[in-house]
Amino acid sequence: MNTNRDLNYRLYLQREEGFHRISFSSEFEKYKIISSGDVKKVRENIAGIKQNFYQGQGTLSKDPVKNVRYHLIVAVALISRVCVENGMSHDLAYTLSDIYIQRADECERIDRMIDMLGEMQLDYAERMREIKKEHVGSIHVRKCMDYIYEHLQEKMTIEGAAAYLQIHPTYLSKLFSKEVGMPFRQFIIHARVNAAKNMLAYSDFSYLEISLSLGFSSQSAFTSTFRRLTGMTPGKYREAFGNSTAEQI
Repeated sequence: MNTNRDLNYRLYLQREEGFHRISFSSEFEKYKIISSGDVKKVRENIAGIKQNFYQGQGTLSKDPVKNVRYHLIVAVALISRVCVENGMSHDLAYTLSDIYIQRADECERIDRMIDMLGEMQLDYAERMREIKKEHVGSIHVRKCMDYIYEHLQEKMTIEGAAAYLQIHPTYLSKLFSKEVGMPFRQFIIHARVNAAKNMLAYSDFSYLEISLSLGFSSQSAFTSTFRRLTGMTPGKYREAFGNSTAEQI
């Protein structure tokens, strides 16, 4: 689809109306403040958001409610990624993002969504502050955890993760065990089982599909590992927490 005509027209209207977008550096600086855990500064910025929400903002929808909703979705998507780059776990950042997007999707009040935008930024900032307090110097471990979550379906080794992080495998192994409280291989198994819990609860994927997508050698290996760590079979877990129409074993 060719967008040149619409693009030129929009740019013309913006010039005529004297519209100026928020600069990239200014916008990104606010995200950096959130990822730094500077809660006080984030609170100050939130006050400015409520007073001048539309200043420098493009129109994402002709519907006023959808327009604000889309801006919130864009903001939380960017903030979650900036926080991951600065030490928040991939799983935590993106799940938190999902929560706020779902809440925005259900909200029909513009003032409430603008408040939610501020709450979201403060939520991420407070979590980043705790991360920096509790895990000083652990950026390698957090990036390693992200690496694990992004490659759950693959065979992973400490050597591969260390090469990705450009550090020595022995150093990463000791650091990971010290800060996470379990060895690299054991964490992978726990991460796969936790991911399986979400898939069992919120999807209708078969047990074989789940086992293969999470790197288990077979469905029986998946079932055995899942039962060992949770005390129940995948079928019982889905029956208790998930979709009642999904398959049973």
